[in-house]
Amino acid sequence: MKISRRSLSRGVVMLSLLTGLSGWVWAADVVKIGFVSPQTGPLAPFGEADKWVIDKMKAELKNGIQIAGKKYTVEIILKDSQSSPNRAGEVASDLILKDKVSLILTAGTPETANPVSDVAELNQIPAVSSVVPWQPWFFGRKGDPAKGFNWTYHMFWGLEDVIANFTNGWKSVKTNQKVGGLFPNDGDGNAWGDKELGFPKPLQSLGFSLTDPGRFQNGTQDFSAQISAFKKEGVEIVTGVVIPPDAKTFLTQAKQQGFNPKVVTLGKALLFPTAIEALGDLADGLTTEVWWTPSHPFSSSLTKQSAKALADDYETSTSKQWTQPIGFAHALFEVAVDSLKRAKSLSNQDVRDAVAGTKLKTVVGDVAWGGAGPFKNVSKTPLVLGQWNKGKKYKYELTIVNNEAAKAIPVGGTMRLR
Repeated sequence: MKISRRSLSRGVVMLSLLTGLSGWVWAADVVKIGFVSPQTGPLAPFGEADKWVIDKMKAELKNGIQIAGKKYTVEIILKDSQSSPNRAGEVASDLILKDKVSLILTAGTPETANPVSDVAELNQIPAVSSVVPWQPWFFGRKGDPAKGFNWTYHMFWGLEDVIANFTNGWKSVKTNQKVGGLFPNDGDGNAWGDKELGFPKPLQSLGFSLTDPGRFQNGTQDFSAQISAFKKEGVEIVTGVVIPPDAKTFLTQAKQQGFNPKVVTLGKALLFPTAIEALGDLADGLTTEVWWTPSHPFSSSLTKQSAKALADDYETSTSKQWTQPIGFAHALFEVAVDSLKRAKSLSNQDVRDAVAGTKLKTVVGDVAWGGAGPFKNVSKTPLVLGQWNKGKKYKYELTIVNNEAAKAIPVGGTMRLR
């Protein structure tokens, strides 16, 4: 049969249209999840495990998920905040306006989570955040306790939990109860040092005295003023919330200047094996808050792995020591997938309503909003106290030394003086 040039042209046009339509239908069957965390910069240890977790999620979700009776391919888009609040906001905007994500996940201090949450709230896109104490996340974003937020939800512990854990540990050892505070001029430092919401008031009520030399900028190269103030007041306990490089600078200079506190309990800086390794011998006996470990008695709702199995999986596949953010990056995806599966549609409001209705047992514990948390947007997770000791498998290993605030999580030893 002879085909005319006009018929052939029509056929090519129709084929192009059909191909384009097929591509459009395929694209509509993709649900996109955005993830913003600090992959580079001074806060990078918070995001060290994220790519590993995301690869694990891609493998777990390779066959797609059912949303409102329809199957969707899952696309996960990771963006680097570069440890910059401005950059965090910019990439969150890109995820919403350019990538058209249905849900944003974010973690890793207020400098990343807060601007991402703000952008999501402004654009009416559901977002779930973590790895920020809830006070810096909620009040740092000027949250109204009477109203809360409409689009952004948070899962982590609060300052009341870290204060309880730190002081429980300090009460278990013999000191003069004189505390020196290292509170930088950032979201965490201003919250932890706040006279009403932070450490000062509860420390005083528990019989501890606090010396607070004032705020300093992250990346400070000289802590002589703080060390001098602590020595003058006879401080035997140092606490605060600093980035890892600042912890190393402070501890090195303290030793050089003959200041050897009996207890050093720092938030943020002492969480990660990489930061501890960088401290060398200064790391022995340091204490910190513990959000997640292989010994936590929880399992993943997605992979069914226990906390220990998840940590072992990480160590085996990366040849690195497990790190606390693994659990929370994983749990964020547990919440995301559970919410999407329960959503009535992929409209922003239906996904948001599914997030708000979450009641899920995750690898970091129970997550549920609108119930036992301080506000409708906050779900609290448990917290214990840990100490870095010389280890068997690794040079230093983190041991849970006080669980008075979360009895379900087993201790592995008792706290000692440095």
